Amino acid sequence: MNADYQVEVKEAPVAPDPARLRVGVIGLGVGRMHIEGWQQHPNVDVVAIADPDEQRLAQIGETFGIATRYGRPEQMFAHERLDVVSICTPNKFHHALTLAAFEAGCHVLCEKPMAMNADEGRAMLAAARRAGKRLMINFSYRFSAQSRALKAQVDAGVFGEFYFGRTVWHRRRGMPGFGGWFGTRALAGGGPLIDLGVHRLDLALWLMGYPKPTWVMGSTYDAIARELAATSGKSFDVEDLAAALIRFDNGATLIVEASWAAHIGEAELMETRLLGTQAGLLHRNVDEGYNFDAHIFLDKNGAQFDMHLHPSAVPARSPMHDYAEAILNGIPHPAPGEEGLVVMEILDAIYASARSGEPVKV
Repeated sequence: MNADYQVEVKEAPVAPDPARLRVGVIGLGVGRMHIEGWQQHPNVDVVAIADPDEQRLAQIGETFGIATRYGRPEQMFAHERLDVVSICTPNKFHHALTLAAFEAGCHVLCEKPMAMNADEGRAMLAAARRAGKRLMINFSYRFSAQSRALKAQVDAGVFGEFYFGRTVWHRRRGMPGFGGWFGTRALAGGGPLIDLGVHRLDLALWLMGYPKPTWVMGSTYDAIARELAATSGKSFDVEDLAAALIRFDNGATLIVEASWAAHIGEAELMETRLLGTQAGLLHRNVDEGYNFDAHIFLDKNGAQFDMHLHPSAVPARSPMHDYAEAILNGIPHPAPGEEGLVVMEILDAIYASARSGEPVKV
């Protein structure tokens, strides 16, 4: 992927309809899923896309029937009157493109992680306040039917107070190609922790009610990737595994683990376990894939119960759908930038602790 976003394109301004949201999408790798998500909402129109890869730009445009295409996002901001922009680029560009979107009068849905570091995240939130616009982070794993079902039970008080948890995403071998932007610190900011672990961290924090972190002890490793990268003759300067213990101001602790390469039995292992004073929960992937189970464990009337949630009645709504609903109806939106900043502060602290070998205050 050409990460410079330098290809020239075309234009086509259209007068806005105040009853609908006009959306632009920047970056068409992950951005393809954003387009699909936005198109779930009947009052949203994806009217423009931007990507420096001309072939990808044409292919996605044809697939989704989007005629207005740009190689450079600044061209899109200059020629389009947009209500919302999805930013789906390499992590390095999240900060600058978010600021540009706010200057253009747009709300922003930014891919995770929100930025390269917490300082950039704070600047993004300050820009949102100045512009009077919204900033949502695409923490997509909290939007599954199973996650929503567990959150409903949390809100109903089933679990009491959470005091301990472990949230993980491990892959036996799931590294992005060596030499690409995912394995380049200058473009990604980190490895599997900032790529995969960020999702499981947000899911756990969201279910726990986003307690305030106080300190972190973390470690990172590249035991497998280092040798593979050297053998392939390609660059790779991020971790292939990270782990950390997070302490919160309410006394709770959470373990987070993430890897692209580990000697485990599963091709893909995703689990979030939280222990509460009245019950515990488990959210995990099924058959090493991207479907999920949700379970609750509790004592009742002198017996131990294992409950398997079946949230089939919960509509499968995308994060984009929920964001559109919030904007159109003037209600709070999910996954706000403030929560994205908490995650970013924790990630910064984990990497700092791994470098120093000491606990780091958040």
